[in-house]
Amino acid sequence: MTDIPVRMARWSAHHPWRAIAGWLVFVIVCLGAGIMMGGGQAATSADYRVGEAGRAEAMAAAGGLQERPLEQVLITQRDGSTLDADHAEAVADEVTTRMAGLPEVASIAPPVLSKDGTAIRVDVTMEGPELEGKEHVAPLLAQTTAVQRAHPDLRVVETGRPSISLDVQGQRSDDLARTEMIALPVTFLVLLLVFRSLAMALVPMVLALSSIAAAVGLSMLASHLVPDAGVGTNVILLIGLAVGVDYTLFYLKREREERARSGGRLSAEAAVELAASTSGRAVVVSGVAVAASSAALYLADDVIFSSLATGAIVVTVAAVVSSMTVLPALLAKIGTYADRWALRRPGKPMRPEIGRFSAAMLRPTRSRPALTLVLAVVAMLAMAAPLLGIKLTEVGRDTYSRDLPAMRAYDQLHEAFPELRSTNQVVVRADASQGDEVAAALQTLGARAEADPLFAGAARLRTSADGRVSVLDLGVPHLPSSAEARSSLERLRTVYIPETVAGLPGAEVAVTGEIARYADYPEHQQGKLPLVLGALLLVTFVITVWAFRSVVLGLVGLVLNLLSAAASLGVLTLVFQGSWAEGLLGFTSMGSIGSRVPLFLFVILFGLSMDYQVFVLSRIREAVLGGVPTRVAVIDGIGRSAGVVTSAAVVMVTVFASFIPLHLLEMKQIGFSLAVGVLIDAILIRMLVLPSIMMLLGDRVWWPSRRRAITTGVRLPETVG
Repeated sequence: MTDIPVRMARWSAHHPWRAIAGWLVFVIVCLGAGIMMGGGQAATSADYRVGEAGRAEAMAAAGGLQERPLEQVLITQRDGSTLDADHAEAVADEVTTRMAGLPEVASIAPPVLSKDGTAIRVDVTMEGPELEGKEHVAPLLAQTTAVQRAHPDLRVVETGRPSISLDVQGQRSDDLARTEMIALPVTFLVLLLVFRSLAMALVPMVLALSSIAAAVGLSMLASHLVPDAGVGTNVILLIGLAVGVDYTLFYLKREREERARSGGRLSAEAAVELAASTSGRAVVVSGVAVAASSAALYLADDVIFSSLATGAIVVTVAAVVSSMTVLPALLAKIGTYADRWALRRPGKPMRPEIGRFSAAMLRPTRSRPALTLVLAVVAMLAMAAPLLGIKLTEVGRDTYSRDLPAMRAYDQLHEAFPELRSTNQVVVRADASQGDEVAAALQTLGARAEADPLFAGAARLRTSADGRVSVLDLGVPHLPSSAEARSSLERLRTVYIPETVAGLPGAEVAVTGEIARYADYPEHQQGKLPLVLGALLLVTFVITVWAFRSVVLGLVGLVLNLLSAAASLGVLTLVFQGSWAEGLLGFTSMGSIGSRVPLFLFVILFGLSMDYQVFVLSRIREAVLGGVPTRVAVIDGIGRSAGVVTSAAVVMVTVFASFIPLHLLEMKQIGFSLAVGVLIDAILIRMLVLPSIMMLLGDRVWWPSRRRAITTGVRLPETVG
């Protein structure tokens, strides 16, 4: 199996045009099949249900009382003064008349005047499932715009989950386009500086982009098996550009190194084959590690994480396939012609020497490995310390950019109608014969809530057609993520429900609503974290032991990956949980971290850490297999691989950092933390901690395979190095 990369590279190098054509066909077939088949299973509301809130939603849906896509039209004076009631009601009637004629509209509620008389709203319920509302809201927005044009003296705006989702989707598309405009040129510039060759700089970019194209098609096909939450494209771009360029970079640098070492005596095909036997194998192992780590996200039992896992896996596989097939063909075809386009000074040799920066970083490691290890670990533990105070909350609509028209209308609506800021919904399922008892108990509960300042003082009772399911809607005049809102939920679950409806025989009671979802989802993720983290540790250990035949390196890999991920998450907590960096990074702190962010980052950082770990350890092991003592091989291997690792890190940091300017807070947090994590891994872990540990352990680091080789004189098996 270890010879597969070499055999594929050999065939590709000797049949370049066939390999290039085969890759192009593969990309076209993947993308074409995805477009022809279209998206498969779009995630439904049921896919997002977790915890008690999810159980309550399922009960409500069974009775036909599930949430519907709701749009709200708000009418106010432009200066915020009291409305002319007659004029405002006439405009509200016009809105109702216009909306009633639309096939997308299911029902329209009577206009509601705010308590202070400054606003009137019209609630419009749309047809279809709640998540599909954004696909059909455009005609409603057009009618609102028409009413606004007809009455310029008033402010007529529309908001709701469908219109907000539509605006966010457009903003996300614009942000991703801007990210590409930043990441692609900067990445190309970095590659140009690394290779000093236009041809060699173009190769990684072309392969990365073609791998992304193939992955997009494959993800569309995969959506017929795994529901798509609409976030797969984001992670394909994020991970695809990073690993696609990095894998190609590892291969290219080694191929050029082999040609430089031979002084030009090697043919292009022979240089490619040598690169495949070393870096090519490392790329395969790295790809397996990233894909396997990403697969751990399926264990989170969450549709969004499943979509992220699918995107990461398909783009990583595509990047590995491209590096094993078409890359050797391109290198063989370009061959010596690439040097004719070189930007370096003529006659300057390409030698895999240790650079000044790498030599300076490795100097304390060589002379005082124990002290270096202690200081580096202490520094990383200090960076990880803020993680002890991390707070996780669901990132909801309140964090969206106020540049969006629907979000500005959202704020205006809640200012006029604070009782709409969030809701608690008590769902009761019981035998239809208990209908009167259930209604009486819920009315008692509603009366108690109306007298409680934590609630909005308004309750609404709904009952299913068969009388088996009842829903009590309780407005809360606080944002869902606020302490007051959480207190209202806690009081509801621990006091009001036990004293009212919980005592009904045979009745099933659960609470949902925005506040419950904000509370239950982070708890769900925290409950899944041990399972996912355990799977990650197992994957890291198994792959490292398999690749290097060393249990010690497997254990070292576990510790280093945990340390690196904890440090990056600690820095994330320090920056985003406080408010001191708001102006610098362009965000408004919500005093917490998105509940999905830590789990996603643990998985991706574990996978990406394996990239550098496999590549660096491969170079060290290669030297050891050649008879170099371990302590010497550590410094030599890390020093000689430092250039390509640094270049790869710069590419990854560029890609991830380009996500920091995004408006969506979760993507901003993910981009920042990944960029920090890569820097920590490439500099502190690979240049200080890892070599210090290996210097201190010496030959023991290869246990048990190294000990057997020493005692028997048998040459160690070549795995990836």
